[in-house]
Amino acid sequence: MDSQPHVALIGMMGSGKSTVGFWLARSEGLRFVDLDAAIEGRQGRPIPEIFEADGEERFRDLEQAELTECLTSVQPLVISCGGGAVLRAENRAMLRDRAWACWLRATIETLGQRVRAGENRPLLGNDPAVALAAISAARSGLYAETAHEVVDVDGLEAEQVAGHISRIWPLSHSTTGEVG
Repeated sequence: MDSQPHVALIGMMGSGKSTVGFWLARSEGLRFVDLDAAIEGRQGRPIPEIFEADGEERFRDLEQAELTECLTSVQPLVISCGGGAVLRAENRAMLRDRAWACWLRATIETLGQRVRAGENRPLLGNDPAVALAAISAARSGLYAETAHEVVDVDGLEAEQVAGHISRIWPLSHSTTGEVG
């Protein structure tokens, strides 16, 4: 298994990256890393506090450092990336080159049903539906540019999405660990 590339799940907040990542890692026998949880653990404080105290740019620096560490791991990982991990060109390049990036795509309606205003989501503000639509519009092209595969998750349970990824992922990389 050590010849397999990392699997990086990208997409909007509420698309299911963390839950799908957990199930995928479990089914594939790989270690799971949730970038946001890893940042919180290293910093000893929640992401909203990092945003408030240090600003979004500092958070993006921490996110990039954590992503770099994960993608340079010799051990194959399933990585749940924060929704904004694709904002930096360096991150997009790393995800394309060092992982098999899978965009978990969901409609605004699905995302709105899954996220709760303000709960560990500093970018949503007072009107989550409007914020989600604006963020999605700004990031969709970046997700498309980064992804090796797109999986539409509307109406699916996390275990179903993980099972689908398990079926398509081995077909998307070579035995040398290079993304095909």
